[in-house]
Formats: sequence, C-alpha cells, structure tokens
Amino acid sequence: MEGFVTALNSVLWSTPVIYILLGVGLLFSILTRFLQVRHIKEMVRLMFQGKSSEAGVSSFQALAIALSGRVGTGNIAGVATAIAFGGPGAVFWMWAIAFIGASSAFIESTLAQIYKVKQDGQYRGGPAYFIEKGIGWKWFAVLFAFAALIAMAILMPGVQSNSIALGMENAFGIPKAVTGLAVVVLLAVIIFGGVKRIANAAQIIVPFMAIGYIVLSLIIILMNITELPAVISLIFRSAFALDSAFGGLIGMAIAWGVKRGIYSNEAGQGTGPHMAAAAEVSHPAKQGLVQAFSVYIDTLFVCSATAFMILFTGMYNTEAPDGSFIVNNLEGIEAGPGYTQAAIDSVIPGFGAGFVAIALFFFAFTTIMAYYYIAETNIAYLIRGKNSKLPMLLLKVILLGATFYGAVKTASLAWALGDVGLGIMVWLNVIAILILAKPALLALKDYEQQRKEGKDPVFDPKALGIKNADYWETEYKKDQDQAS
Repeated sequence: MEGFVTALNSVLWSTPVIYILLGVGLLFSILTRFLQVRHIKEMVRLMFQGKSSEAGVSSFQALAIALSGRVGTGNIAGVATAIAFGGPGAVFWMWAIAFIGASSAFIESTLAQIYKVKQDGQYRGGPAYFIEKGIGWKWFAVLFAFAALIAMAILMPGVQSNSIALGMENAFGIPKAVTGLAVVVLLAVIIFGGVKRIANAAQIIVPFMAIGYIVLSLIIILMNITELPAVISLIFRSAFALDSAFGGLIGMAIAWGVKRGIYSNEAGQGTGPHMAAAAEVSHPAKQGLVQAFSVYIDTLFVCSATAFMILFTGMYNTEAPDGSFIVNNLEGIEAGPGYTQAAIDSVIPGFGAGFVAIALFFFAFTTIMAYYYIAETNIAYLIRGKNSKLPMLLLKVILLGATFYGAVKTASLAWALGDVGLGIMVWLNVIAILILAKPALLALKDYEQQRKEGKDPVFDPKALGIKNADYWETEYKKDQDQAS
C-alpha cells in the first residue's frame, strides 16, 4: 500500500508539476498586470467591508474560513522541513511562490463568486460549480467533486490530527487516543452547527492564533536583533547559490521552497474558492482580492514567523543530498515542529514544547474545520435537488472517524495519503482555471473601471458577455431589494 501511494505521489508532485504551478501563477500575474502589487491597499480595505446575510457570510468571515484552511501544520512543520532539505534559501522561494500565487488565488476565487449558486438558502460554489457552468464539462466537475470529497473527508484530516496528537504527547504526555477523542468532540460541536457556526468560530480563532504566533516570533527576533542583517543576507545568498556552505543546494532550495510554499498557502489548489463563494459581496472581484491577500497572510507573515524563529536562533539542521549534514545544530531531532520548539526554548527555556503544541492544536484544528466545509460543499454539489440530510450526516461521521484514526496512527502514511488527495485536486483545478481565466479577467477589468468612476462596483455578467452566471442574473437583484 505504502509503495503504491509513494509511486502515485512521485507522479502527482513531480518536479514538472511544481514548475507548472509556478508557471500558471506567473502567467496570471502577467495577465492581471501584477494585481498583487497594484491592489494591495484595496485588498486590505475590502477585507473589513461587507456584512453577512441570511445566505452568505461576510468578506472577513470567508477570509477567516479560507485562512483556517491555509494556516495549518505546513506553517510550522513545513517551513522547518524546507530549511532542513533546502537550506535557508528555501525561505526566499516560499516568499516568491506566495507573491506569484496570489494571482492564482484571485482567479480561482473570483470564478467561484461569478458562478456561485443559492442552494437550500445558502451560497455554494467552488471548482465543481465553475467547471460545470463555465466550461460545461459535467463529468469533469463530478470528478473534481469526488476527488475533493475523498481528499477532504478521508485523506487529509488525519495529517492535521496526527500533528496535534504528537505535539500534545510530546509536550504534556497526553496519550494520542485522548487527544484524538477531544479533537473529535470539539469538532463535532462546530460542524454540526453548519457554515455560520464554522464562520463564527473561524473569525475568532484565526486572528487570535495568527497574531499570538507572530508576536512570539517578533519577541525572539527582537532578542536577537543584531542577527537581522546576517539572517536576511543568508536567505538571499542561499537562494541564489552565492553562499559557500549552501551553494550546492540551489536546486533543492527552489524545489523545497516552492513545494512547501504551495502546500502552505494553497494558491491554485482549488480549496480557497469554496469559501470565497460563500461571501456576500456586490462584485466577484471583491472577494477575489480578499482571498489573494490571504496568501500573503499565510506565507509572508505566518511562515516567515517560523522561518525567522528557526534561523535567528540557529536551531536547525540542513542535510545535503548525499545525506551528510551542512548544518547540524540539533543532534538527533528530525525535521519538523522540533526545530521551532528548540528555537523558542533557546530564548524562553521550557516554553517551547507547550507553545508549539498549543499553536499546532489551533492551526490544525481550524484546518480540519475548513476541510469539512469544502467536503460539505462538494456533497451539496453532487446531490443538488435531493434530500441532503443523510449524506451530510454520513459525511460528518466519516470525517470525525478519519480525524480520530489519524491521531492514533503513524505520520508517514497520513502525509502520503494527504499528498495524493491534494495532488489530484490540484491537477483538476489548474486545468479548469487555465481554460476559464477569461471571465475572471473581465470581472477584474470591470471592477477597476467602476472604481475609477468612483462607484461601489456592482457586477452585471450580461454586460460583460459572461454566460451562466445565473445567481447574478436572476437572484442578486431580488436579494438586494429584500435586504433594503
């Protein structure tokens, strides 16, 4: 089984795939004239605008659910792994992929808004919906929905709960089964309350956990502030093979930085659009811009916090491709949360293990919440018009089971299975957004035009020649009249 999974991963996540994702991000950056730079002020402005409604959540709530998915174990364990195998230069390539990936996030999230539907009184959307409505390939949409369902409900939750259980066992000696059970109970309370409860939980937990984590890293940076020029210079020198020690690692630095960066910020993977579609906005580009900013928050703030803690304190190992160590400051500690823990302990002795365990708990727990929401949306797509009570209940039970199973099992197979699920989703989504980029680009142009005229942009798909945007054509105006 493990051999088959590994072989499948080597195809799904092979080097060409990683560069294709980079290329797609670069293409969208050029087509949108680098909106990730031009509209940065607009992204921040829009983030706190808009209110929730009966059918939808506010822009900030949709951002919080998306961030709960983006900010996960990858931000702690993934960054450490990138430094362990790619050297400090991998951090630069993580930043680069976030910068480029913001445009992919804009395209996929704007498409989700354009083709969203109002189903059973709430907004639904995502790749399955925009593939069917935008491209007209029902079979491809169904394929995506099944892939997303299997990945999000069965394969991925275990990766996150495994990290929580390991952290708690390591820090507080709590048995994995006890942690697993606690996570399942807490999760059940939230997911049985539907999207509104998920949104409310996310908008409180996500800012709190991200700010707490960044503040601690700032304390560590300030206590080692004299190292700042050296660390920044080390990251840049290693990224471009100018450093004598890390010069031979440039290929690994790019590969690990890009891979872990994509993993962490999820731009172009098809996960973020599900949450983007749930937002109540007057123009799809609004939520597209907000979601583009979430890639920055994930990588430039949270991943950088981990990287700086590790590099400022020197608490890391870096392995050469032949297995020898270029840096070996942490004898016998494997790549992962242990680096962050050692970094915190070196500054505040005895605090590291507990802090990392609690941070992992919040990061990973909210990610499982986001997985549930994505899985629920794809079930809603597959059973439209039928009674959804039983399938939704089954989904909850399966996801909670997978979460518990992951907590008590070994990590390597959990990660490998998660990679397969995600790999299939990424492939299907990238093909779809490449074919469908035009409506999203039209929406951006229309948004910019209306802003220039001093208006609060309102979307009219007919005027732009965008077909099948049924919600905007028929229901949006009705909803606005009712609201006013």
